[in-house]
Amino acid sequence: MRYISTRGQAPALSFEEVVLTGMASDGGLYVPETVPQLSHETLADMAGCSYAEIAFRVMQPYVGGEIDDDTFREIVRDAYATFSHDAVVPLNQLDANHFLLELFHGPTLAFKDVALQLLGRLLDHFLEKRGERAVIMGATSGDTGSAAIEGCRHCDNLDIFILHPHQRVSEVQRRQMTTVLADNVFNVAIEGNFDDAQAMVKASFADQGFLNGTRLVAVNSINWARIMAQIVYYVASAVALGAPHRKVSFCVPSANFGNVFAGYMAHRMGLPVERFVIATNANDILHRTLADNDFSKKELVATLAPSMDIVVSSNFERLLFEAYQRDGAAVAELLERFQDEPSALAEAPLARLRERFASHSIDDATILEVIREAHHRTQEILDPHTATGYRAAERERGDASVPMITLATAHPAKFADAVVKAGFPGVPLPPHMDDLLEREERYSVLPAELAAVQRFVADNRR
Repeated sequence: MRYISTRGQAPALSFEEVVLTGMASDGGLYVPETVPQLSHETLADMAGCSYAEIAFRVMQPYVGGEIDDDTFREIVRDAYATFSHDAVVPLNQLDANHFLLELFHGPTLAFKDVALQLLGRLLDHFLEKRGERAVIMGATSGDTGSAAIEGCRHCDNLDIFILHPHQRVSEVQRRQMTTVLADNVFNVAIEGNFDDAQAMVKASFADQGFLNGTRLVAVNSINWARIMAQIVYYVASAVALGAPHRKVSFCVPSANFGNVFAGYMAHRMGLPVERFVIATNANDILHRTLADNDFSKKELVATLAPSMDIVVSSNFERLLFEAYQRDGAAVAELLERFQDEPSALAEAPLARLRERFASHSIDDATILEVIREAHHRTQEILDPHTATGYRAAERERGDASVPMITLATAHPAKFADAVVKAGFPGVPLPPHMDDLLEREERYSVLPAELAAVQRFVADNRR
């Protein structure tokens, strides 16, 4: 299996190389050169299998033999043994044909754990094999940071630096990162927003000279292994509801688009998906693009769903590459124009997207309304991100006879402020986190200046 850049000017890489590289040298993102296929029989045979076994079967073709099967099975099994639910990602029925896919049973109570528990182990495996050390540098709008730290804190060959927007994540999200006092963990609060942090991470990958030869590794969803791991829960949930013998639909709360793109890849592999519904908050570039062909930046709005407070959806580039029929030059030209002026997609690519994707955007008042409504109807308390999905699924579900699976991306206890504003007393943290708000914190506040951040990383790596 080889991997190519969405902008067409970087060399093709192997799986090991793409995991260790992250972003392509031409500024693009890596995608598989060919998409492995899951036949009707292969999907049917997964019925009743454990999540770890489905994960091995789905991901093994992407690894391309670069990890022997016994070792890869062990890596996968160890990654998902960290989850508190035996099903790893259980389905919860909301009504006759609407299901909640609970992706929050990992160590940090968010869907990012599904990928990052695996990615940390893959990175350590490859670095150990090479006799190398590496620096992880990532930006987070809330959940990726804690999941990355939890996935990598025990890795012998990694130092991890996570940038989060100062005072723009929830207290639980911040403390999940800043109370990990391991020697290889460094948290940086940036005096700016998520997009400022993300831009500095991207600039650091483009020019890594500040590390004097040490490898810089990405754990954000620009890393292909993140997408690969997320494909699995689309397959597992669909099979549990009768695929491949019937179609399903998915509704995905989305900001950076990696989660939705993983579902699209599951579909490309052969999973019968009727439609994907993209749910956004007020930061709605994905919805505006699909609904109005308005592919332009807007001012960031701070919302009750802070993990979705993103202006630029990095992984949307991967879908644009497919919509433009893998024309890297066209994608590069579109994204270059997008940096400086309001843009629009060409007619044919937009039409291709609209064949499979719908979208819906809701504001903060509606998020609170949905949390109350969902509890009244189902007795479930939703986190604010999942609330956007709940409403979008109902508004855009299409054929009501097709099962709709809404992805529950975080435990409601991570966003107690929104739950309380909706009129509830709050949701207790699970037992392993019940003292989180009393734990010692350690983090550094830095200006949103590339030189200051790079100097901090260079000075503090082991």
